[in-house]
Amino acid sequence: MKAAKIVYKPVGLALGAEGGMVAGVAFKQAWKTIGHDDDALDATDENRTWQEVLSAAGLQGAIFAVVKAAVYRAGTATTRRLTGTWPG
Repeated sequence: MKAAKIVYKPVGLALGAEGGMVAGVAFKQAWKTIGHDDDALDATDENRTWQEVLSAAGLQGAIFAVVKAAVYRAGTATTRRLTGTWPG
């Protein structure tokens, strides 16, 4: 295993945690913006329709995937700039 990959491991974990928090905030804001309650719905809420539950899950998944990709890509690009080696 390359040294850059080993060194990047804890950085990647920290970035992942930070990205998860950012994605959570982004999802809550997006959910409010499209005209829903302040809090995202719970999949086990019997008062919600399948369409509402699946729409919320799809939106949340898309936001998390985009944020995760952006955070990891920025982290690896920064590591390359600092060390000259791509950690992936």
